[in-house]
Amino acid sequence: MPELTPEKRFLRGPVYVFLGLGFLAMYLGVMPTGIIGAACLLLPLALVLEPLGERTPILKDYLGGSPLLLIFLGAALVHFKILTPPVVASFGSFMKETGTNFLDFFICSLITGAIFGIHSRMLVKAGLRYAAPVAGGVIASCALLALVGVILGRGWAELVLNIGFPILGGGMGGGAVPMAKVVNSITGQDMKQVMSIFVPAVVLGNVFSIIAAALLNRLGGWFPALSGNGELMKDASLVQEEPKVDFSPANLLIGAAVACGFYALGKVLNHFVPSVHNLAWLVVAVALANISGLLPAYLISACYSWFKAVVKAFVGIVLLAIGVVFTDLGEVAQSITPHYVFLCAVVVIGAILGAGLVGRLVGFYFIESALTAGLCMTNMGGTGDVAVLSAAKRMQLMPFARLSTSIGGALIIFLCGLLASSMQGAR
Repeated sequence: MPELTPEKRFLRGPVYVFLGLGFLAMYLGVMPTGIIGAACLLLPLALVLEPLGERTPILKDYLGGSPLLLIFLGAALVHFKILTPPVVASFGSFMKETGTNFLDFFICSLITGAIFGIHSRMLVKAGLRYAAPVAGGVIASCALLALVGVILGRGWAELVLNIGFPILGGGMGGGAVPMAKVVNSITGQDMKQVMSIFVPAVVLGNVFSIIAAALLNRLGGWFPALSGNGELMKDASLVQEEPKVDFSPANLLIGAAVACGFYALGKVLNHFVPSVHNLAWLVVAVALANISGLLPAYLISACYSWFKAVVKAFVGIVLLAIGVVFTDLGEVAQSITPHYVFLCAVVVIGAILGAGLVGRLVGFYFIESALTAGLCMTNMGGTGDVAVLSAAKRMQLMPFARLSTSIGGALIIFLCGLLASSMQGAR
C-alpha cells in the first residue's frame, strides 16, 4: 500500500484539531487579528471543504464544486451567527483595502503570474481582439433582457438599468456603488433605495455566473472543439510555452516582490489618471512588460512560480472569506422569486451567448471567451473572477477576467449614466 502524502495524512485527523483550536480562540474572544486570525480558522476549514466539494455529486458536476460550497458556507457561518461579530469584522479588515487588503494581494499575484505565463505573441493577438466579445456579451445581455421585458409587459429600460447593468457592472465597489451614485445624482433617487435594488441583482448574477462556469467546464468535456482547455485563442501557429516553474523560497519571494511592485505601479498610474482603476492599470502595465520583453526570463519564471503557489495555497481561504465578508444570504433569500431569478438568469445567458459567439468569430474558443468576456462581466468583480475561474478550472485566464471586470465595468458605469439621463428626460 503506497504511503500517504503529508497532505492526506494531515486531512485524516490533525486538521480537525487545528480547526477546533481556531473555533476555541474565537469563542473565548482571543482570536488573533489579521492574517493569523483568518488562517487559523479559515485555512483548516478550507482544507476540509475543498476535497469535499470536489467529491460531492451534483455539486461538483453542476454547481461549481468547492468554490460555491466555500462561498455559501462562509455566508452561512455569518447568517446563522456561528462566527462572532468581532471575528466577522476582523475578516472584513483582512480582506478589504481599508485593512490588510489580502484580496488585492491575492489578485495582483494572480494577474502578474498569469499574464507572464502567456506567451507574448499570444497576448498581442488575443488582446487586440478582446474588445469584440466583451461588447458582444453586453449587447446580447441587454437585448435579451429587453426582449423578455417586453414579452412580460415590463419596461425594457427599467430592467436594463436595475438588473442588467448592476450584474454587468463589475461587482459592488467598482460597479453597483458608483452606478448608484450616478443614478442618485441624475434622478435624485435615494442611494439606499437604489442599492436595495442593485445588490440582489449583483449577488444573483454572481451565483448564476459561478454555476454557469462549472457547466461550461462540463460542456468542454462533452464537446472538446468548443474548449481551449484554458487557452483563449485557437491559432495553430501559436504554441503556449509555460515559463520555468521553481518553487524555491528565494524564487517565490522574488515573484511576490515583483507582483506587489506592479500593484504599486498601478496605484501610481491611477493617481495621475483616476478615471482608470488601479487594477486595470496593473493589467496594462504587466501586459506591456510582457509584450516588450522588458523583464528577463528569471523574473518571469519567479512571477509564474509565485502565481502557481498562490493558487494552490490561498484559493480556498479567499473563497471562504468572500462568503463571510461579501455575500449576504438574507439579501439573496429576499430576492429569490421565480420572476426575478429568471430575469437575472437571462442576463447571464445573454452574456455567455454574446461573448462566446462573437469570440468564435474573432478566433477565440467559445468556452474561454464566454468565461472571460461574458461571465467575468456578470460576476461580482474581483471576488467573482476568482470564483468563476476556479469553478471552471481555468485560473490562468485571470488577466482577461480582470480586463472584463475593470475596463468592461467602467464601460457599464458610463452606459448607466446615459440610460438614467435618457429615462429622466423622458419623464
